Amino acid sequence: MTSIALPIAARAPRGLRAVAWIGIALGLIGCWIALPPITARSWVWSLVVCLIAVMLGIGVLIRGERRFGAFAIASGVLGFTVGYLATLSGVGKLETVVVWSALIASTLRFATPLVFAAIGGMFSERSGVTNIGLEGMMLIGAFFGILGADKFGTWWLGLLTAIAAGAVTALLHAVLSIHLRADQIIGGTAINFLALGLTGYLYIDIYGAEGTPTDISGIPSVNLGFLDSFSFFDVIFGDLNLMIWFAVILIPLSWVVLFKTPLGLRIRAVGEHPKAADTVGISVYGIRYGAVILSGMLAACGGAYLSIGFLNSFNENMTAGRGFIALAAVIFGNWRPFGAAAACLLFGFSSALAQRLPEYSDSAAVLFQALPYVLTLIAVAGGVGRSIPPAAVGRPYKKS
Repeated sequence: MTSIALPIAARAPRGLRAVAWIGIALGLIGCWIALPPITARSWVWSLVVCLIAVMLGIGVLIRGERRFGAFAIASGVLGFTVGYLATLSGVGKLETVVVWSALIASTLRFATPLVFAAIGGMFSERSGVTNIGLEGMMLIGAFFGILGADKFGTWWLGLLTAIAAGAVTALLHAVLSIHLRADQIIGGTAINFLALGLTGYLYIDIYGAEGTPTDISGIPSVNLGFLDSFSFFDVIFGDLNLMIWFAVILIPLSWVVLFKTPLGLRIRAVGEHPKAADTVGISVYGIRYGAVILSGMLAACGGAYLSIGFLNSFNENMTAGRGFIALAAVIFGNWRPFGAAAACLLFGFSSALAQRLPEYSDSAAVLFQALPYVLTLIAVAGGVGRSIPPAAVGRPYKKS
């Protein structure tokens, strides 16, 4: 226990960052006290707590810790804004919209496809290959997942079909990026357009105007009967889809592989300094091919979850930009599994909240449906330049 606690304590934020994290937490608390179950009806409480958060953020900012200071200030401002708006609403509407157990369960459902794609994108970029094609690989996975489940009659063969299709698509991107040394941004964009056109054509050709059948085998949910006595946890974890549990397992597993295994060291070495890695006998091409193909397989798993685990149907362009959001989560999370997963949860929460907001306000629901894309812009604009990407990402390697 001590050996586990020491590394955790060593990584805990200290100094200015610790103060900034306190400010971020206070901003969240300032918002939370105006929501159920506390539901404070005076905005003064939110103002006091959030004002302290902003002051801490300013103090950290002027002492040089700009990034986390800005986060604390933003948390305080946003926390008061939400808290103030909550005090203007009736308690009945708040209790209808803000049901924490249901919100958390929906957040997990919306975040799951993003987690698969983000972890896949992280492996690709850690090896030095930018994968803009995550969107297309997710779409390919969504279509071939439901096609395989329909034709083979079982969900697990549909999932395997999706994974195989994602691997082939990623292989195409790998050939373009690694051996042909094409511009990786243009290559990934081509993959996205190819996937959009191919899935649209096959969908119309195979299923026509009637669409996909309604009796296709879907990925099952895992029922945890022992949680029946704990209503809050039962709503969240009692009946989650199997793919959600796979995503939860994938996050720590990817961290172990990337940072605690020789394979992970090779992936990071190839992404940081491919020439040095090649000099010591590491196959730069082999590692990059494997990482890109793995990214396609994982992104396809996210797409398959959408079609045969979440919606149990397929529509043209059903991924709706989730691949780009996953890529932003990678940047937002500083190319680390837990950071990327946290960003995916943030994006998932905004989608979950938007789903419930029509009970309160249709216009607010539309606003929150756009929030994941706004956060994507913020992640790209604010993260690039502050986050440190792998040194060789996006740079083709030519073996001398």
